[in-house]
Amino acid sequence: MPSWTDMIRFAFQPVVNLTTGGVAALETLARPESGDILAQARRDPELDGRLAALAVRAAARGETLLPLHVNVFAGTLADLGRLSALRDEVREAGRLPCEVTVDVVPPYTHVPQHALLEAVAAVRGEGFHICADGIGDGDVPLRLLTDLAPELMKLDVSLLSRPAAVRAMRTLCEQLGALLSVEGVETELQCAAALSAGAQLAQGDLFAPPARRPSADVYVPALTSGVHGAPRSGPSVGQFVRPAALLPATASAGQVRALLTGSPDVSGVLLVDPSGTPVRSVHRSRFLLSMSGRYGHALYADRPAARLGDVPRTVGVDATAWEVLDVVADGDRDRTSDDVAVVDRYGRCVGVVRLADLVRALSESRVEEAAGLNPLTRLPGSDTITGEVDRRIADGRTFALSWLDIDHFKQVNDGAGFAAGDELIRSVGRMLQHSASGATMVGHIGGDDFLVLADPDTLDPLAASVLDVPWAAGGRAVTLSLATVLCAPGSVVDHRQAATSLAPLKQAAKALDGASWVLGRAGLPGHEVRRGTGTGHGPMEPYGQTLTG
Repeated sequence: MPSWTDMIRFAFQPVVNLTTGGVAALETLARPESGDILAQARRDPELDGRLAALAVRAAARGETLLPLHVNVFAGTLADLGRLSALRDEVREAGRLPCEVTVDVVPPYTHVPQHALLEAVAAVRGEGFHICADGIGDGDVPLRLLTDLAPELMKLDVSLLSRPAAVRAMRTLCEQLGALLSVEGVETELQCAAALSAGAQLAQGDLFAPPARRPSADVYVPALTSGVHGAPRSGPSVGQFVRPAALLPATASAGQVRALLTGSPDVSGVLLVDPSGTPVRSVHRSRFLLSMSGRYGHALYADRPAARLGDVPRTVGVDATAWEVLDVVADGDRDRTSDDVAVVDRYGRCVGVVRLADLVRALSESRVEEAAGLNPLTRLPGSDTITGEVDRRIADGRTFALSWLDIDHFKQVNDGAGFAAGDELIRSVGRMLQHSASGATMVGHIGGDDFLVLADPDTLDPLAASVLDVPWAAGGRAVTLSLATVLCAPGSVVDHRQAATSLAPLKQAAKALDGASWVLGRAGLPGHEVRRGTGTGHGPMEPYGQTLTG
């Protein structure tokens, strides 16, 4: 009588990096030829654990070097406490735990959360990575999701029609240091939406349907590698991570040579200790050159490959692309083409980044950034500021959005000439840039109008720096008007509502004489006149009580 293992096959679907267009990993999917093994596995933790182990065995038969994603029910983890069968199969296949991500899939209802968290900690302690799967189409509690602190979150493609939910998940990923993936992508529009939403990874039939043989051959539509949602200091290195070719630190030079000659796309090999921490880096060209030299094979083949390796260059998963470039620039010139290992908070390798990927993406982002700069002041336009406003709203941060312009600017142009007017605008822009500190962003939205996004505690010195200056153009004295809306968490839902709250404050500031500054709070009536004389302001609590939100 045939065993149940004879009635099940596995298919492999690529997980695509939306920045590089390369394959980041392969997800193994059980495909029963008869019966309902998966329904049984949902009720039988031992069976489910065995399926996970068989998935790794199937990948080993496919001779793939790509990292693997293996599905395990949440209830299985909570019941077994650890995945012994999976761990043994990974060892038998010659793989390292850090090359395997456990996709924890729903349902979570009736799963003991404390037991699940303990099991996840045990599995992670052995070197495996954790992915929270089925978000948006499952029942994972938000509090549990935060406690799991997965290295990856997979969203169901249906969430792309709910941008607010995706933004919230992206913010949570940023706080936890996790990557964001969208699964079930079938159209180029969905792919573009996933990229725009800030997802770094995606999978679905658009790229490649599940196949019986592991493959890195995928279709990737033309992608713009804009760094949506990235911090101002540069895109996260997590967007550029490629799978690493890993071998144990004890591997011989002959084993490394066999891996490189059998995998022409591999640019180097990382030798790692049992925990997955890189200890040596072997560069493809330098290694093969040493091995191909006279007596090279005889000298090195059976000796440790570490002798032909270098100290690995490493960066943390929370590093930016610019920080990676600093690591490369600080090293030897003959190692500029070496892969840089990306490690998690435990020092374990999660992949590598290539210099070419970083340079290309940073160059494209600089071109896009330059296209959005105002040609007169070289300051970013409104899109940059409003995008950052939305990020701060999603992060639940208190912020101050200010609008600044030059009073009676048309008269300046008419009386002093457009050249004097342009120079005045440039001078105001330079002063705002010079006064900006910390997280302050300055934008020039056209004409004599500027936007400033700042933390509340920086408002006083910023206002003084531009309002206390005796501005003049063509011998004519000039004053400025400043309007600020203070936005506490929950007071506005997006940048449009913040701009709507700012509009009446702008009118109130322009109604005052001299250099003026009006401050209000989003969602509350009235405003406070900080500078200027005249009427037209309503009641408001003392200014010092409004800054803390």
